[in-house]
Amino acid sequence: MLFILFCLSDVINYDIHRVKSKLFRHLIFWLVYNIQGTLLEYEWISYPLAKFDQGHIIRLAIYFNLALLPSKLLFTYFASHVFANQGLKMHYKIAVMALELIVAMLFAIVLYRIPVIFYINSYVEPNTVASISRLKDIGWDFVALLDIGYVAGIAIALKLFRMQVVTIKNEKNLIKDKLETELKFLKNQINPHFLFNTLNNIYALARKKSDKTPEVVVRLSKLLRFMLYESAKHIIPISEEIRILEDYVELEKIRHNKKLNIAICKEIDNYDQLIAPLILLPFIENAFKHGVNETLDETSIEIRIKLHEGQLDFYVKNGHEHEVINPVNEKIGLSNVRRQLELMYKDFSLTARNLAQTFTVDLRINLYSNGKI
Repeated sequence: MLFILFCLSDVINYDIHRVKSKLFRHLIFWLVYNIQGTLLEYEWISYPLAKFDQGHIIRLAIYFNLALLPSKLLFTYFASHVFANQGLKMHYKIAVMALELIVAMLFAIVLYRIPVIFYINSYVEPNTVASISRLKDIGWDFVALLDIGYVAGIAIALKLFRMQVVTIKNEKNLIKDKLETELKFLKNQINPHFLFNTLNNIYALARKKSDKTPEVVVRLSKLLRFMLYESAKHIIPISEEIRILEDYVELEKIRHNKKLNIAICKEIDNYDQLIAPLILLPFIENAFKHGVNETLDETSIEIRIKLHEGQLDFYVKNGHEHEVINPVNEKIGLSNVRRQLELMYKDFSLTARNLAQTFTVDLRINLYSNGKI
């Protein structure tokens, strides 16, 4: 019950915040407009009412502007509702909308002209008799039309603009959510694949009753800790990414020490440089899977990591027997990472070459081109 009340309080507070925000926007709009309207009224009446002092003329300008405000308010909100709500519905007929606006404008003009005839003209034109028949004065009706239409047009344009901005923002949020979901899915494809391979390593060592089994388990626990906590981050220092690569290589060395020649070359000018986690590991996995695990002969793997002023050059080369290359697994691994790179970096190049005796991957990334989705 308390949880339900808490949730309801959040909804109520959210709605109150929205109402306050909307009310504030409307108050600001009408405040600015009324300042402008008062200035225009002052400019219009300052000459015919020159006999009064300036303070009195200013007060009259304020009163006159406020007397004309109801007609503008009513038509503005009615027209805004028609244009912004009904007008956006495909089934809503244009002829019906136009008729409603015409009727509303005629009513607003009458409402506008009444205070002009019976109140404002008594100061500006004191010798003129106030009469309802003056509503037929087309010239002044046209002035009323322009005055009302001016403020309504601005208000409608602002509302439509704001609706467009909100729509674009919502579309961007939907795209962002979709890309984030896709990125999580891609990462989750890699992690089980990596864990499956490593558990196979431990199983093979356990079958042999190898003394190296505890060391492998410890290294695997480190890798899993990284998978659970660090890989969820948007970016990590490249030192941590390299450490996870080295731990994985050491695991594979323990298993394949008799038929594996591996060379790792590192040239890093800044170990604190940030990089997306688990971007490089799939290439190392791929090298072992298709280079070492699927051949009976002695093989070699070459890894080069070079970082200079944010430009990362990553190169992996492994020998293989081309007859046993599995294109499905290769597609899952490399295409997966390529898509991650597309989502996370604007400036990168990835080249994979599958030759008769070797498979190479050449990855170049401008790590400064990383951007949040």
